[in-house]
Amino acid sequence: MKLTPKGQATRQRIIDGTAAYLRGNDPGSVTLDDIGAVTRTSKGQIFHYFPDGKDGLLLAVARHEAAGVLTDQEPHLSALDSWESWTAWRDSLVARYVAQGRYCPLGALLDQTSSTPGTAEVVTELLSQWERAIRDGVLAMQRGGEVRADLDPDRTAAAFVAGIQGGVQVLRATGRPDRLEAALDLLIDYLRRA
Repeated sequence: MKLTPKGQATRQRIIDGTAAYLRGNDPGSVTLDDIGAVTRTSKGQIFHYFPDGKDGLLLAVARHEAAGVLTDQEPHLSALDSWESWTAWRDSLVARYVAQGRYCPLGALLDQTSSTPGTAEVVTELLSQWERAIRDGVLAMQRGGEVRADLDPDRTAAAFVAGIQGGVQVLRATGRPDRLEAALDLLIDYLRRA
């Protein structure tokens, strides 16, 4: 569907409002009435911009939130070529999740959209992009002689993403970032010794 600039702005306002609502304090099972109330739009407008209704909207929100996960880590994530850059990335990542507290946007979204068609693919692509960026950082450190040449960059990147996600889930459950910090610190120490 071709949208005018005003239509694109309205569609984005609905996505942004829905994402903010899902990030809120335990919104429960979201309905189109809830979305209409928080975005000040009618069901007719929602279906105009999202012909697949709630599923289409939640998929659009999933894409929006997934993109934000990586964008929020820049400029550090795409420049992991020194120990200082790894530390800066670690610090910004922890600060981002501490600021979010218990309500991780992607986690809250997944709680709502686990059965929405297409969401699994969005998350899979997000995790793949995240792992590729970290792998590129490991490769840069290998080229610079800072990390052992025989270290498997793909496996290391997968461990980073798994450690981050585990730490974020504990943060969501307890409100404490120490497990996230521990996972990142141990993984970076592992790289330093490799």
